[in-house]
Amino acid sequence: MPFLPTVVQAPFSAGIPPPLHSLTIGTTPNGFNIPARGWNSWGLQANPNVNPRFLFNQRGHSLIDAWKFYLSVFNLGVLEQCDHLASTLAGIYTYCSLDSGWSQPSHGDIHGRIIPDSERFDIKEIADHLHAEGLHLGVYVVPGGFREDMNKTILGTHIQIGEVCTGDNGLARCNWNHTMNGVQQWHNSVVNQFAEWGVDFIKLDFITPGSPNHGAKLPLNETLDVVAYHKAIKNASRPMRLDISWKLARDETHFGIWSKNADSFRTDQDINESGSNTTLAAWATVQRAIDNYRQYIVMHTRKDEKLTLYPDMDNLYIGNSFGEDHDGLNKAQRYTIMNHWMGAASNLMLGNDLTKLDATGIQILTNTFALSVAQFASTYPMRPRNPGTGYGHAKQLQAWIGGPDVAGKAMVLLANYGPDQGQGGFNSSLVGTQTVSISWSELGLSRGAPYRIRDVWKGQNVGIERYGLSAALGAGESWLVMLTPVRPWGW
Repeated sequence: MPFLPTVVQAPFSAGIPPPLHSLTIGTTPNGFNIPARGWNSWGLQANPNVNPRFLFNQRGHSLIDAWKFYLSVFNLGVLEQCDHLASTLAGIYTYCSLDSGWSQPSHGDIHGRIIPDSERFDIKEIADHLHAEGLHLGVYVVPGGFREDMNKTILGTHIQIGEVCTGDNGLARCNWNHTMNGVQQWHNSVVNQFAEWGVDFIKLDFITPGSPNHGAKLPLNETLDVVAYHKAIKNASRPMRLDISWKLARDETHFGIWSKNADSFRTDQDINESGSNTTLAAWATVQRAIDNYRQYIVMHTRKDEKLTLYPDMDNLYIGNSFGEDHDGLNKAQRYTIMNHWMGAASNLMLGNDLTKLDATGIQILTNTFALSVAQFASTYPMRPRNPGTGYGHAKQLQAWIGGPDVAGKAMVLLANYGPDQGQGGFNSSLVGTQTVSISWSELGLSRGAPYRIRDVWKGQNVGIERYGLSAALGAGESWLVMLTPVRPWGW
C-alpha cells in the first residue's frame, strides 16, 4: 500500500454509540453462499475508445483474419478475455458474463425464445469452452417478450405470445400479464434452453421499481419478471445465479421480493464512463457507488438480521489494463475500491481488458489473505460506524465493521474518500492526509477488549490494541484490517 497506517489509542466517543446488531448473509434463493466473481463485458462495450481492438463477439478475428496475428494488430473477442480469466486468475474468478448485445435484439426462435446473434456467438460452443477451463457462462436479458413474436406459440402450449404480452416497453418487447397462463411457461422455455446450452448466470436488467428508464417506456413494476425467472431457474436442469439491475428499490416490500427470488441486486447504476470516454471509471462515480451501498446497508443495522441476498455494486475497474490514464483511478483508489466491494460482499465482476492486467491489478485480485477476508465478508458484510458517534451517516472520514463472528473476529475498514466530488453524499472537502480514528465503543465492540490487528494487504500482524484504531490516510486511501480477540494466555 502507498501509505503506512498506525495503530494508536483512539479517542472514546463523547456519547453512547448505537448497539452493533448481528448482520449476516445466508444461502441465497438459488442456493449460493458466496458472491459471483468473474468478468463482465459491458465496460469494454460501453467504452470503445479504451480498447478499440475489443470486438463484442466470440472471437475477435476469424480464421481468414488469422494472419493478422503475426502483425499483432488482430482484434480481441470475448473468448480471449475469458481465456485470460482462466489462466491469470484461475480458480478465483470463474464467471464470464456476456452483456447486452449477445442475443437477437428484436425476435426469438419459432417459440419466441431468446436466441443468440448467430453472426457473433454460438452460446453452446462458448459454454463448452468455458466449462472445459473451469469457468461459468453468464448472459444478459431484459423483461418482456418480443413484439415481433406476438403470433408465435409458447413452447408446450397453445398460447400465442400476443395473448399474454401486450404494449411496448421501449426495448422492442411487450409486457407480460403475469396473471395469465402461458407467461411462466415462456420463462421456463427460455431458461430450460439456457440450461441446455450451459448457461450458469442470468443478469436481468431494467427491473423496476428503482431503475431509471433512460429512454425506455418500462412499466412502473417489473418485479414479477424476477419471480418468473426464479421459478424457471428452480425447475431447470442446472443451477444458475440470478442478478437483477439497475439501481433497485430498497423498501421493505420490494426488497422482500428480491430477497426471495434473486441472488444479487444492484445498489447503484452503472459506474463506467460510457460513450466516447477513454477512461473506464471516475472517482466521483465510485464515491456515489460507495454511498449507495451505505444507504442500503444502514437499513439493515437496526436489529439482528440475516440477509439472503448479495449486493452488486457494479463492475470492478481496478485492473489498470492500460495504465492510470485509461483506468481513471490511481493505485490507492484501486485498493479502496476492492476493500469496499469485498467488505460489502458485493459481486466481484471485473470490467477491464483482462489481457492487459498490470502487476498491481493482479496483486489486488489474487492476494490470498484478502480473498479469505472476502470469504469472511460473504457471511459478515460491513456496515458504517461514524468516527465520533458510531452512527451510519455519510462521512468523508469513515469507518466500517463486518462481524464479529461467533469467535469474536471482525473486519474493520478505515477510509478517507477525499473531497466530495458531487455524488459522495458527505458534502465535505477536507484536503490532504487526514487522521481517521475509531474507538472500539464507536465500532460497537467492548471497550478495553484486546484485539490483535492484522493488515489485510500486507498479511502481517501490526500489534495488539485495546481501545481502537487510527490511520493517516490520503484522499482515496483506506486501511483494511482483521481483528482477532486476544485471550489472557495469548498476550
